[in-house]
Amino acid sequence: MKRVVIASGNAGKLREFAVLLDPFDFEAIPQAALGVREAEEPHITFVENALVKARHASRVTGLPALADDSGICAIALGGAPGVRSARYAGEPGNDARNNEKLIAALKVHADHRAFYYCALVFVTHAADPHPLIATGEWHGEIIAAPRGEGGFGYDPYFLLPEHGCTAAELSAEIKNRISHRGKAIHLLTEKLRSMQSREG
Repeated sequence: MKRVVIASGNAGKLREFAVLLDPFDFEAIPQAALGVREAEEPHITFVENALVKARHASRVTGLPALADDSGICAIALGGAPGVRSARYAGEPGNDARNNEKLIAALKVHADHRAFYYCALVFVTHAADPHPLIATGEWHGEIIAAPRGEGGFGYDPYFLLPEHGCTAAELSAEIKNRISHRGKAIHLLTEKLRSMQSREG
């Protein structure tokens, strides 16, 4: 089984990625278990930050690496919080303060539409010139009062009109299937299959 370093310390993401990689005979190893520190995320796009994290983890370990960068983008705010989603209200990141800041920022706007975005990057080595990149979007709108006990981050305030509930009110099974990360994982799965078929 080939080892792959996961450039994340998020327990939920680590579980999802382990399931994603298992059919391809990849063993998912958290970067912390290999002594890899979190990479800087200096860029303004999710894809660039995910690529930086994947290359950093691969460079330190010499292993293939998988990384993601994700967040929420409000239409009326020009895409903010965007890549700053986890630290929107400052360091250290705090979900309650982040949500308060987003709701306050949207009060002066009639348009409360927003979407979650996820970029996944898989590199076979640190200098891989052809990384596998998969993205996913999940559209909804921001509401002023939280609903639901599940999820994390902005989920209790992220309303899905077609489902009549927030992301925090969905079961984990449904959320993982229809979310931005779920869509990106599905696409990356197809790209991994194609890569393996090319390699024979």
